[in-house]
Amino acid sequence: MPLAPGRARYLVVAGAVAMAGVTYLDRVSISVLAPSIMRDLRLTQIQMSYVFSAFTLAYALFEIPTAWWADRIGCRRVLARIVVWWSGFTMLTAAAFSYPTLLSVRFLFGCGEAGAWPCAARVFSRWIPVRERGRVQGVFFAGAHLAGGLTPGLVAWMATLVPWRGVFVLLGFLGLAWAALWYLWFRDEPREHAAVSPAERDLIERERGLPVEHGRHEAWREVWATRSLLPLCLQYFANTYGFYFFITWLPTYLTEARGLRTAELALFSGLPLLLSAIADVTGGMTGDALSRRFGLRIAYAGVGAGAYLLAAALMLAGTLTPNARIAGVLIAVAGALSMFTLAASWATAVGLGGRNAAVVSAVMNSSGQVGGILSPIVLAFLVGRFGSWNLPLHVLSGLYLMAFLCWLFIHPEAQKAE
Repeated sequence: MPLAPGRARYLVVAGAVAMAGVTYLDRVSISVLAPSIMRDLRLTQIQMSYVFSAFTLAYALFEIPTAWWADRIGCRRVLARIVVWWSGFTMLTAAAFSYPTLLSVRFLFGCGEAGAWPCAARVFSRWIPVRERGRVQGVFFAGAHLAGGLTPGLVAWMATLVPWRGVFVLLGFLGLAWAALWYLWFRDEPREHAAVSPAERDLIERERGLPVEHGRHEAWREVWATRSLLPLCLQYFANTYGFYFFITWLPTYLTEARGLRTAELALFSGLPLLLSAIADVTGGMTGDALSRRFGLRIAYAGVGAGAYLLAAALMLAGTLTPNARIAGVLIAVAGALSMFTLAASWATAVGLGGRNAAVVSAVMNSSGQVGGILSPIVLAFLVGRFGSWNLPLHVLSGLYLMAFLCWLFIHPEAQKAE
């Protein structure tokens, strides 16, 4: 009687989820602490926008090179290096004493953190069978968003005990602990790990859908020739543009445009990411369930198109309602619906990329980071030029509508096989 497969691959997923949560802490923390930082360093609103975008610019520039490096040497060493860098620059954020130093620290921060999520995608391409990948991607994003959703309250509490600089120092130690555990326990291939049974190894290698390895130059040609890459990148641009609104200017929007304060402000600032944690898991489960019945095309494209269409409508509705609490809920649900698509996006990128999963995922994620760069700056410009806090949300609603159209042209079923 054959042995049942083990569950070591789920411990790998747990480690990746923990990494996602840890690396989100600084991004949410700096938005919550932005008023204190601006006051202490005497920064203007547009200067703080550039601080937000400096991180994202560097992240976008170094995303593909880091992913290429991970495809060459594996994610055990690369991810450990990324999170050690994360810890160091989280702490160094506390040392900023002027606008130029804060800008420099955040830019260098982004250089070193780039590639974390494509590395996780590569890990899943090696360790997770295709039929489980949507659910696993959903759990991964849920960990990040749950951490992001809980962070505003945690940081607000920590800020009552220590100055904003102390908050960054304390958070930095979490990454060091994760990096040490990951490097000691993880292996790049399931067959190299002592905890993986022969049955689990055979299951993973039989069902992970990786093609025969090609040379470097052929691999690059395959990446840029990947079918559906352009619409996949465009819809992810819209996704990340919106996400960076939620983790940068949303608290200020709720204060300036909606008059929320204290406990209500903390609640509605974190609500989009808390709801996103639910959307991440349900989106992944929905994609997996639909794919088993209808195939990848209907499953992933249906999840992506349907969620973005609803997100566009609810985001617009949130700007039109005069009730601040209803607006906060509608905007949060719209954001969560955009995150409902993440498992489909990343599972599609991993499937289309095959052995180049990290690089294809990085190309998609880099396109998203361009949206992240523009999001805080466009908001500050529109508010400064037109005096309307709702106008940037109208732009975001339009981008979600564009993402809906993009999913009509994405073909996840064109996956590389063994």
